[in-house]
Amino acid sequence: MKLTVNEIFYSLQGEGGRSGEASIFVRLTKCNLACSFCDTDFADGEDMTVDEILKEISQYPCKWIIWTGGEPTIQLRDEYLAVFREHGYKQAIETNGTRRVPSLIDYITCSPKQDYESIKGRIPVVNEIRIPVSLGDAIPDISVFPEADNYFLSPIFDGDKINLQNVDYCVEQIKLHPGWRLSLQVHKLIHIE
Repeated sequence: MKLTVNEIFYSLQGEGGRSGEASIFVRLTKCNLACSFCDTDFADGEDMTVDEILKEISQYPCKWIIWTGGEPTIQLRDEYLAVFREHGYKQAIETNGTRRVPSLIDYITCSPKQDYESIKGRIPVVNEIRIPVSLGDAIPDISVFPEADNYFLSPIFDGDKINLQNVDYCVEQIKLHPGWRLSLQVHKLIHIE
């Protein structure tokens, strides 16, 4: 059982409903989208067995793994996730919503970039929807998304710098559509990985 891993690091979740929580990030390679604002290198990676990943993450006191990418659903399977669960880990995923999420995930962040209406058929319930937003983007009605605990608008940054026009636009949109909440990329604001 191998996964192609871009990087593993320990930090704080920087955005969304679990913002500020200590988490072990396992960034997998491969993505089925090519978003212009993507800030991640997910093309290069190293094949690692599940045991090698377990050994690497065991150095951290945290028991939350965030599977991210790229698009982690391209590689993740329940048989891999079961091993981490057996070792006491809770597991979150950050997905673009274009593929089904394995059933052993404990927390689902869906950050769709396109085709919002079709996500419900693949993922009927998530913990949070987090939409990246630039000035002038159309804000979809919440009803098109799967049932979620939280619905976030996340202003797109300029690299690691906050884009105040995007922030101001999100604030105005949330005031017009109060079912949404603001999620800033705090990790970029405080300069942590």
